[in-house]
Amino acid sequence: MDVTLFSILSLGFILGIKHAIEPDHIIAVSTIASRSKKLSQSALAGVFWGIGHTATLFLIGITLILMKNSIPDKVSMSLEFLVGVMLVYLGVANVLAANKNQRHIHRNHSQYGDKHYFIKSSLIGLVHGLAGSAAMVLLTMSTVNSVWQGAEYILIFGAGTVAGMLLFTTVIGIPFVFSSSKKEMNSLFTIISGIISVLFGLYYMYNLAITDGLLSLLLK
Repeated sequence: MDVTLFSILSLGFILGIKHAIEPDHIIAVSTIASRSKKLSQSALAGVFWGIGHTATLFLIGITLILMKNSIPDKVSMSLEFLVGVMLVYLGVANVLAANKNQRHIHRNHSQYGDKHYFIKSSLIGLVHGLAGSAAMVLLTMSTVNSVWQGAEYILIFGAGTVAGMLLFTTVIGIPFVFSSSKKEMNSLFTIISGIISVLFGLYYMYNLAITDGLLSLLLK
């Protein structure tokens, strides 16, 4: 591997870490981490988010690079809008779950929880990957010289997002894990994370629809 390619791939890894900690990503995964009873659950939620995110970016990105095509603004912004819808849904689900957990006996929670977290985290990552595919293709095409280099770049970028999200979901999970034995405090933290997700999701949708002009594009 020559120095130039190594530098490009190293940059991709760093950008992947930076990408992982964007507010919508952190807020979305925090709604999953808030349900964690163990730090390992919280950490793996981040890993599975990264896997889902990378898989979508890779499949769509390589397809578009091979076709030498891009995603129309209307489509890419609509996919971004879907992220806002998802944030609102996750936030509402967290608030409802917190209220339910105050009355629910956590029988066999750990076994159910692991599977639930991992699938849900992967789906969240998949949606984020769909929304970010347009920008990823533009970034990749402006950085590398071939499809193979593009594939390497996206995978390295994905590894960076996995590493970044692994770190931050572990940190985010700490207060939820240590409060898991204190039902009222844990429910309060969960509700707060849900409210933040709802508010940010509404802001995200408004910003795309009005400020960025998605509504105008759809009405044309």
